[in-house]
Amino acid sequence: MTAGNLAEPTLESVETLLRAELAQSGTVLCAAAPVLRHLLAYEGDGLLSHEVVARTRGLLADLAGQLLDALAEEMSAADPVSFLAEHRDALVKALADEPALLAHLHALAIEGGLALRIEERTGIDPVLCPLLRELVGSRDDTVAGIAMAVLAAQARFVLHHRGMMLPLSELPSDLFRRALDALQRQAGTGGDAAAAAAQNLGKRFDERRSRLGLIAQLLERIGGPAPALDVSHAGVAVFATALAQASGQERDFCLLSLAGGRAAHLALQMRAAGLAQGELENQLLNLDADAPLPRGFEALSQDRASRLLRDSQSGE
Repeated sequence: MTAGNLAEPTLESVETLLRAELAQSGTVLCAAAPVLRHLLAYEGDGLLSHEVVARTRGLLADLAGQLLDALAEEMSAADPVSFLAEHRDALVKALADEPALLAHLHALAIEGGLALRIEERTGIDPVLCPLLRELVGSRDDTVAGIAMAVLAAQARFVLHHRGMMLPLSELPSDLFRRALDALQRQAGTGGDAAAAAAQNLGKRFDERRSRLGLIAQLLERIGGPAPALDVSHAGVAVFATALAQASGQERDFCLLSLAGGRAAHLALQMRAAGLAQGELENQLLNLDADAPLPRGFEALSQDRASRLLRDSQSGE
């Protein structure tokens, strides 16, 4: 797993190599949103045939459709259908112009594809992973109940991924609010109806009942992320949340690392999460990210890995 070298590496030389890798990875990952906005705005078949871009665009369109359906229920216009058709493309663009929302949809498109690819390659079920199978049978009724809810939510996510759909209720709360704000900005003469639609959607929204909210509750109930830091045992969805919690990174950012083939960046996140060298290398193999790590990486402590990640995000 580690690259060979005749000279014995120092910890400083390992960190220098990793800082360079983080800088390169950070540039690519930070550029993802504006590049996606460009691709999504371009109607050429060649660019939109790329699976992740096409799925991200599909998720945007699905969210816009749900928002406009909610608006239609509140409209008193004689012909709401023509009004909604007129505003659909503008709303899709407005949603795409929200960097955090676009990044989240991009990460979800990546997550669904990664889970299915891992299933094809290793047989790890994208829904019923071994960890959830164990927890559904737990003697703790609360744990068993949350695990069953996660199982059902994950099954819906896989179906939605195939259909390029995402219920508004599955968005994190801040992104849900941004989506509602985008609807109200684009409503024009339908502003009052848009405000009423946003209010009604907000009344039904409960982040804790979303898939990601349920996974977070499950990890809290079983004592934190540590039991789920094995993708072959926890599956991609739970593993990604556990890795984010344990490493102090955003879940969406972890998903980009999981699927981006950047072994050093992913290895740093896993070391920051507390994984030992052998455990870390097993996860890289499971995720098909078996690229050589800098020789001497095994000497990097959890604290130093966390500091490197923090420094890379702050631009130091």
